[in-house]
Amino acid sequence: MGLFYGWVIVAVGIVVGCISMGGVMSLGVFLQPMADSVGWSHTGIAAASTLAFLWMGVGGFLWGWLYDRYGARAVVLFGGLLQGVGLVVASQAQSLLVFLIVYGTAAGLAAGAAYVPLTAATASWFVRHRSLAVSLVSAGLALGTTLMAPLARWLILAHDWRFAMLTLGIIAWTIILPAALLLRPAPATGGTPGANPFASGGVPADMTVGQALKMPVFWILSLANFACCAAHSGPIFHMVSYAAYCGVAPLTAATVLGAAGLAALFGRILCGLLADHTGAKRTLVGCLMLQALAIALFAAAHELDALYAVSILFGFSYGGAMPLYAILVREHFPAKIMGRVFGVVAMIASLGMALGPPVGGWLFDQFGGYGWLYIASSGIGIAAALMAMTVRPHPPRPMVLATAR
Repeated sequence: MGLFYGWVIVAVGIVVGCISMGGVMSLGVFLQPMADSVGWSHTGIAAASTLAFLWMGVGGFLWGWLYDRYGARAVVLFGGLLQGVGLVVASQAQSLLVFLIVYGTAAGLAAGAAYVPLTAATASWFVRHRSLAVSLVSAGLALGTTLMAPLARWLILAHDWRFAMLTLGIIAWTIILPAALLLRPAPATGGTPGANPFASGGVPADMTVGQALKMPVFWILSLANFACCAAHSGPIFHMVSYAAYCGVAPLTAATVLGAAGLAALFGRILCGLLADHTGAKRTLVGCLMLQALAIALFAAAHELDALYAVSILFGFSYGGAMPLYAILVREHFPAKIMGRVFGVVAMIASLGMALGPPVGGWLFDQFGGYGWLYIASSGIGIAAALMAMTVRPHPPRPMVLATAR
């Protein structure tokens, strides 16, 4: 028996997701070198990251609609082309305004062009191992921080920030564009891009997007994802600052965030395996409860060992939760509208990601510490778990052919 082509889709998702998300997540490495070189403020440069995440969320529905209409290959090709152009042009920007417009827009839209279509495509190719497959693609997104940021740092030290950003743009072209050509629509009836004949049991194949948006399960998943992201985005953004606030040396404080990121990578994979056996809903509820607990424990963690332990628990829980929303969306909605429905869910979730960092900063300024951030974030995390509990049980899947891997 030959290799099931769905695993090729997974491999493409891992590689493309790593490069695309790396273009957004590596900006922090450029912060100080850019400020030293061109004199732009830290706040101004960091604003490009905020714009990128907002564009990533806003573009979610657009990319989902294009995926449903044209398939993953066309969308990812355009996204790779856009990312390369954005990074190359941003590397030559002579004013902060031009940099904000080019980098903030291009990097954010390009990352969204990878996240939503590749997640939707992977979910459409798989039935039996769907949770594992989607989680592996999600792990590829997490690799963007792990691999691309150190590469960018090395290039900056060897040359300068402009050369490093230019190189990342060229890498996007040379890797994403050829990889996108390997993408294919799942085996379909009627030639619908991304469709799969093995629809989830009990899901009407002719459901429209308008009907999907009126279903309670759509809003439950969207709001749970929003609350989940709002709960963990503040602690993630302020993790290094909190460690320094506790007296940890600045360079060592950064490794606390690194430990959380590494744990998140393993969490995505292991929770994907678990979801294939126990169900995505149960696994998601467990991850959300664990996340709320870990956030609360930060308030009591002040020594370095405790901070490492809590950050690992925290990273595992939020990393494990993130791919499961896409799996639940696919279980409750047909493949032909998966891109648009998941695009809206991702867009709503991105608003939660944008909420945590500024609210956490405001709480710190008001109360002189991070205690209220962890109390509020833990409470929001519990609310996310309670919402996820109300998702109706998914009906048993029908018998499928052996090719539905």
